[in-house]
Amino acid sequence: MASGAPMVAWLAVSSANFAVTKGEAAHYSGTGASVRHFCSTCGTPLFFVNEEMLPGIVDINSVTLDAPDAHAPSAHIQIADRRAWMAYIGELPEFERYPEA
Repeated sequence: MASGAPMVAWLAVSSANFAVTKGEAAHYSGTGASVRHFCSTCGTPLFFVNEEMLPGIVDINSVTLDAPDAHAPSAHIQIADRRAWMAYIGELPEFERYPEA
């Protein structure tokens, strides 16, 4: 897991319709076909490619987009590894920033 978080909102796009228009992402590929692209300055994960598992698809870390709310998630995937507490996460109290001490 590249994010260290229990979930990430990815935006899957056709690799034919994908292009980096500014700068150049650094990349890392461990064993296998997975290639993770990230900002070489701050390390922010940007996008992921695995032609063996997801041919023709680029998974973009959606919160890195200029308008991430324009692309709301439409499905839950990889739920086999979901944390048990995620079943009721929507019932927890919410705070715009931080709870008061």
